[in-house]
Amino acid sequence: MVLAFAPAAHALDWRLEPTLNLSATYTDNVHQSATDPEDALILSATPGFTLRSEGSRRVQATLQYGLTGVARFGGGDSDRFFHNLNAVGKAELVENFLFVDGSANISQQLISLLGSPADATINNSNRATVGTYSISPYIQKRFGSFANALVRYTHSAAIFENDVAPNANVDALAASLASGPRFGDLSWGLNYSIRKANRNGVDTTFERASATAGYALTRKFRVFGTVGEDRNDYLSATGTSGAFYSAGFGWSPTRRTSIEASAGERYFGRTYSLSGSHRTRVSNWNVSYAEDVSDTSQFMLTNGTVYDYFCPAPNGDTLVITHWQFTFPPGPDCIPFGGTPGPVFDLRNGVFIAKTLRGGVSWGISKVTYSLNLTDSKRLYTLVNAEDETQSLGASAAYRMTAQTTFNSTLTFVRTHVPAPLAVIAHDDDLITLSLGLNRRFSDKLSGALIFRRTQRDSNVAASNYEENSVTATANMRF
Repeated sequence: MVLAFAPAAHALDWRLEPTLNLSATYTDNVHQSATDPEDALILSATPGFTLRSEGSRRVQATLQYGLTGVARFGGGDSDRFFHNLNAVGKAELVENFLFVDGSANISQQLISLLGSPADATINNSNRATVGTYSISPYIQKRFGSFANALVRYTHSAAIFENDVAPNANVDALAASLASGPRFGDLSWGLNYSIRKANRNGVDTTFERASATAGYALTRKFRVFGTVGEDRNDYLSATGTSGAFYSAGFGWSPTRRTSIEASAGERYFGRTYSLSGSHRTRVSNWNVSYAEDVSDTSQFMLTNGTVYDYFCPAPNGDTLVITHWQFTFPPGPDCIPFGGTPGPVFDLRNGVFIAKTLRGGVSWGISKVTYSLNLTDSKRLYTLVNAEDETQSLGASAAYRMTAQTTFNSTLTFVRTHVPAPLAVIAHDDDLITLSLGLNRRFSDKLSGALIFRRTQRDSNVAASNYEENSVTATANMRF
């Protein structure tokens, strides 16, 4: 609806690409059972499409949708349908002044870290369909060389299947005034934000006001600091509000390398942040660490898997787009060169202090591409003062055997800790997954794959141990 009213909408062209994905999976333990493994054959078909806007600088949108039908034979035969949606759009409604961003997602999320981790097509007993959307109009105004202003309103929502978590409706307002080029090496900013969420009749409020200042000591090194106050309202056993401060530095020795770090204090304790990236001709490195107050609906919007792309610019240069949150590329001619998987998390209720470390490296040498990724995610639930933790380490390699055939291998290790206040019995689980596969491109519009996967979980709770082996054949068609 927003795109229809955009001034440049009449100049839009739309590119529609229908798709059909077929798969057949045989597994020797469809329910990931420790005591009663059952064989099953799972067939799935996913008709879908990708719709992308073209031809307009002021309106850009992409929508990817698929409807997956699943038929299971063995292990308690069952049939299911699953919706999957990724959509993102942005429009410049009034040139250099009024803008709007929007996004929507439907996916099958993990309900509990203690249950089966299988994909929903294999076993949906521990998966729930979750829908999220966000619409965000905002105003940008430049006051000459003195300052730049931004005012943004965002409405978002999260809808959970079968009430596995409270549905959330969120309204947020953010405003900032930042220094312009007149101030040279000195920078300053004033910021205010308020976020109100309603979850099945329970209200929470997150409000913050802050001031920042920084100074560039050299062209490559700068220092900065922030002071402010949190004024929050939510159920907590440890407090919700108070003054805060932080100080840090930023260093960019080259256009391909940057690092920013800070340390400070908030009402819930000492806080740290870190972000860094480094690119070479054959590799891409990244690391980040963040701490903040969050809940499931907010955490899903900000901590999913992100992707990195090289995209062509209109002037012939190459744009580097990092932390792209959607499974489709940001443009039809963009080339992926890395990314970072999101942390493994479930749909547990409540407000928590999230501490998330993510890092990764990917590089290519001749016909071989490697990647290594790690995450460490902790969630301290404020009402019960208990913390769960998920750590993961993944390594993958791809060997291009021919121009049409690639061999892929992936090894991942996931460790989860759920303490007794969050579970009847404290859980410490280790999950190891090995995947080996062959990908073949038969034509421009037809590709296929054959994948072997072995999964093993070891737990301090005996009934949670299991082993599974599976073989999957897929065919992907574009029309």
